Amino acid sequence: MGNIISFIVFLAPVPTFVRICKKKSIEGFQSLPYVSALFSATLWIYYAMQKDGSGLLLITINAVGCFIETIYIILFITYANKKARISTLKVLGLLNFLGFAAIILVCELLTKASNREKVLGGICVGFSVCVFAAPLSIMRVVIRTRSVEFMPFSLSLFLTLSAITWLFYGLAIKDFYVALPNIMGAFLGAVQMILYVIYKYYKAPKADDTEKPKTVPDHSIDMVKLASTPVSGEITVHPQTQGGGDLEGQMEKKVSNQIQT
Repeated sequence: MGNIISFIVFLAPVPTFVRICKKKSIEGFQSLPYVSALFSATLWIYYAMQKDGSGLLLITINAVGCFIETIYIILFITYANKKARISTLKVLGLLNFLGFAAIILVCELLTKASNREKVLGGICVGFSVCVFAAPLSIMRVVIRTRSVEFMPFSLSLFLTLSAITWLFYGLAIKDFYVALPNIMGAFLGAVQMILYVIYKYYKAPKADDTEKPKTVPDHSIDMVKLASTPVSGEITVHPQTQGGGDLEGQMEKKVSNQIQT
């Protein structure tokens, strides 16, 4: 079951790469999940080779994973822009070549055969946690943009199922190193699905709702009404008290008193 579900997980990004090939652009997709998945698969193959024949299932599925992830990375590099291509090649060289070579040298030269499985198991657990945490960057994008365009639900679903299956497999064979990282994998997969459900049906507020024209208070003064209707606190000035003042002077006085009131 673990092999079957993991195989489906490896195939889950196929629609993404079909889209990339059609548009000849990586759009907003990132290469880190595929580069880290390739490194994780090679690590697990090396770990399984230390298990005296009991790691056959781990070897088979991770060998298939290495092949599929390599194809993804080649397609990504082919259609990526210059900046993304250089970044991917740097990470690939540092992690998958230099990093993996360093781990092999350390394990072969500095550890005994009896302890090598434990050392490798610890390394695999540490990196697997990082692999499961890699989608956190995508989750951050989902939360910021309120869009699930770059986080397919099928991938999140099968990642969760795969983690749960390998968790039970690790418990069944009493392999702590296989079981432990899949606890976090199951949890993060569930969080991704919850985010998908939340933001899948999110609709941006319409411009009419978010940008309603502000009502500008009408500060214009009805001069006719002012002249005919006294306002509370208004001082009415008659022509005879103004020493022959004209109508314009009366209006200015009324306006001044109206504003003060």
